[in-house]
Amino acid sequence: MDMEVTAWTSLHHAMNAKNDKRPFSRAALGRIVRFARPHRPLLVTFLVLSVVTAALAVATPVVAGRVVNAIVDGAAVGHVVTLAVLIAVIAVAAAGLGLTQRWFSARIGEGLIFDLRRAVYDHVQRLPVAFFTRTRTGALVSRLNNDVIGAQRAFSDTLSGVVSNVVTLLLTLAVMLSLSWQITVLALVLLPIFVLPARRMGARLARLQREGAAHNAAMSTQMTERFSAPGATLVKLFGRPADESAEFAARAARVRDIGVRSAMVQTVFMTALTTVSALALALVYGRGGYYALRGSLDPGAVGALALLLTRLYAPLPALASARVEIMSAMVSFERVFEVLDLEPLIAEKPDARTLPAGPAAVEFDRVDFGYPAADKVSLASLEEVATLDSRGGEQVLHQVSFRAEPGQMVALVGSSGAGKSTIAQLLPRLYDADAGAVRVGGVDVRDLTADSVRETIGMVTQDGHLFHESIRANLLLARPGAGDEELWEVLRRARLDGLIAALPDGLDTVVGERGYRLSGGERQRLTIARLLLARPQVVILDEATAHLDSTSEAAVQEALAEALDGRTAVVIAHRLATVRAADLILVIEAGRVVERGTHTELLAQHGRYEQLYRTQFADEADDGAGDAAGDGGAVANAGAGVDGEGADGTGAAAGGGGAAADGSAGAGALAKTR
Repeated sequence: MDMEVTAWTSLHHAMNAKNDKRPFSRAALGRIVRFARPHRPLLVTFLVLSVVTAALAVATPVVAGRVVNAIVDGAAVGHVVTLAVLIAVIAVAAAGLGLTQRWFSARIGEGLIFDLRRAVYDHVQRLPVAFFTRTRTGALVSRLNNDVIGAQRAFSDTLSGVVSNVVTLLLTLAVMLSLSWQITVLALVLLPIFVLPARRMGARLARLQREGAAHNAAMSTQMTERFSAPGATLVKLFGRPADESAEFAARAARVRDIGVRSAMVQTVFMTALTTVSALALALVYGRGGYYALRGSLDPGAVGALALLLTRLYAPLPALASARVEIMSAMVSFERVFEVLDLEPLIAEKPDARTLPAGPAAVEFDRVDFGYPAADKVSLASLEEVATLDSRGGEQVLHQVSFRAEPGQMVALVGSSGAGKSTIAQLLPRLYDADAGAVRVGGVDVRDLTADSVRETIGMVTQDGHLFHESIRANLLLARPGAGDEELWEVLRRARLDGLIAALPDGLDTVVGERGYRLSGGERQRLTIARLLLARPQVVILDEATAHLDSTSEAAVQEALAEALDGRTAVVIAHRLATVRAADLILVIEAGRVVERGTHTELLAQHGRYEQLYRTQFADEADDGAGDAAGDGGAVANAGAGVDGEGADGTGAAAGGGGAAADGSAGAGALAKTR
């Protein structure tokens, strides 16, 4: 290792040293040891190799000095050749050990990364939905990437570096003192001139790097948001291209300027440090040569001391930064453990039961619920805020009770924010009730296994979320072992088989981010196909036809008719025409069931349901009267919205749910399954 490499090493350690003064946590150390325990045999072998490699690094200068002495003394050629061969053997052995050591280092480091990432990933999957509604995805992903890698360096880099550097330093000092204590003291006196600039310049470069990283992160955030399909659409619709470009250019310019400053600081530092290194070598050669000419020091010892000088300088800056590097690794470990310490609010009981196959009733028995406070489900660092929001925990559901027998449909209607979706989320146990019980098949969902809940209950949400994968992969989420025949069958039942068959890649067509390559209706029908593949006994539809046009809604309604056939259903609907045939309609307001009954019964009560129905019927008749004439004859019934009611006083179409009042041809599709 020459002096320039030594200078780079010093700068590297100084740059990566973070001034974190927090003390060691014994609990954290104990957990680190537990994570490292499976890798103990590899660690021991790795440390032994580090010691041997350090010893070989010191042996080479000593043998080189003997070569010089042999030449000066006129020793036999064979002796010189033998010493040269020994240097070659040491070099080859050191190279081989270095490669082996690197393999062990990579194996340990990557193994630790695997263990930590898997532990965090598995743990995060068990956290409640409330955690994901609060957490910034980028901050969470950073824990799985940057912090895990930072923790890994504690083993693959810092630990081996400390061991090898300590051994190298001790052996080097011992050999140098044995050769000439005067020159050794001279080298140590010059050491501060070498180390201190590295610390100062390294800290400055570290600040520049952090500033550059912050600007790079800002650029990445801007690109991530603008380059997604929804973001790009929003920018094209409302954005100002010139302003967007100027904002990005300003951030990129700051990164450029920081890069120039960093390059110049490094160049100035390297120039100064290599100059100091050259002066140190000059002193060694000058003083050593003086001693050699006086006969008090062998010529070979002078050469050995010059070579050993770099072995002395390189470990000291690294060891000086070792504590800070260890603390940096500890911070990374603690950030990982911080996520692992979040307690999942939804946990499977040790004696959890499996629900028998077959039709299942659904029952809510005096259920109370309030969303958990932020400190129960989140971390300030993951939300990227100084302190967590103290709000939360207020009760949003009050004594909710109802029952749906096997094969029946219960519809939840009411104002936005009344608690309809909250009720739906308690059934598949995305949250747990605070009081009362939610039962499926007569068993509290908290007493069921997670697999049993997933197999029994299926849900279609209004956003119809899909992964950026193929149609096949998105469907197989429901049942990984399904064959192509089963996939095509559910696509046929969801009225999608013709569309998918016409695509160039068929089932292997990638749907894009969040399914953005498909229309809203196609996305919904694909999620319904996935539901059909899962074959649940209980189906939850949360505004499954929201935000769809009449044509798309008609197709989705037909697919839903297949999905609900013979199953217990809980349906949340904004368009009341879609649930007129429900066995039971619950009107939810402020987290309470304020009315219940069939469509006819609720209209006869002249309460909140009648207000919702008449308001919606009148609005939709006004907005869609012209189109409705060609979509199923809704115009004929639109005039009966308020004053011209049918004989039953409901204002419904004479066909009892054939065409919706809004002119949607498929609005009555759910009624066809009754």
